[in-house]
Amino acid sequence: MADSASESDSSSVDGGMLIPSSPASREQFQKRIESLQQENRVLKMELDTFRLRVKSLQEENKALRQASVNIQAKAEQEEEFISNTLLKQIKTLKKEKETLALNYEQEEECLTNDLSRKLNQLRQEKVQLEQTLEQEQEALVNKLMRKIEKLEAETLGKQNNLEQLRREKVELENTLEQEQEALVNRLWKRMDKLEAEKRMLQEKLDQPVSAPPSPRDINNGDLAANLTMHVQHLRNEVAKLKTQLLNAQQEHSEKMAQFAMEERHGREENLRLQRKLQMEVERREALCRHLSESESSLEMDEERVIPERKLNSIQSLQAEQSDLF
Repeated sequence: MADSASESDSSSVDGGMLIPSSPASREQFQKRIESLQQENRVLKMELDTFRLRVKSLQEENKALRQASVNIQAKAEQEEEFISNTLLKQIKTLKKEKETLALNYEQEEECLTNDLSRKLNQLRQEKVQLEQTLEQEQEALVNKLMRKIEKLEAETLGKQNNLEQLRREKVELENTLEQEQEALVNRLWKRMDKLEAEKRMLQEKLDQPVSAPPSPRDINNGDLAANLTMHVQHLRNEVAKLKTQLLNAQQEHSEKMAQFAMEERHGREENLRLQRKLQMEVERREALCRHLSESESSLEMDEERVIPERKLNSIQSLQAEQSDLF
């Protein structure tokens, strides 16, 4: 189109040049022709540029089409490869799933059998342990009851002995008091008699000596000396009896303290045995509760482990399939 336009312009210019005109108009036409020729050259250069650009764009378009074809072919190959790979993996996963399901069933059966065997074993052990505990408890209760009865009998015997000793103490104190009172009365009487004889002898001694002492006076002097010795002997006996009384009271107090201590020890031993019996009963009850809880927990674990393992297996297979796709 640019060539036809330039040719029409040149023909029009040539036609115009044939028309006679003045020199000024001719000069204008000449300038006009030169400007049009200049524009024609510029347009030709632009046309060449556009042709080169169109050619490069066509080549680029062709290269892009070829690249698109290559990319599409490569994408189809990769898609086919991925599809084949996924099919192979799906087949492998199906085989693994079947293997896992088979292994799971086998493990579940083994686990169920193992848990059933352990549960039966625990039940047997529980029965045996209950029988053993019952026998031990019965033997311990019998032993403790015999020991308690023995301690009660000993305590009763010691209480009877204590009561008897108390009665003997009271009787001994009364007897000693009566004997001491009789002895004191007798001593007071003899002391009064000796005082009277002493005064009589003193009166005789105070009288003037008129004659040699008669045998009676000599006998009276010997009698006074004998009475003094007898009084001293009686005083010694009284002191000895007091010492014996104090010793008997001290021995009685020691025996009473010993009996009280033995009675307290017997009561403490009885209380300790009762506490031990109560602790043994509580321990047996706690052990029975523990065995019952263990049996119930085993049954609950056996009921819970099978659904949990099934759920975990299904979730793992679903996760693997979702990762693949």
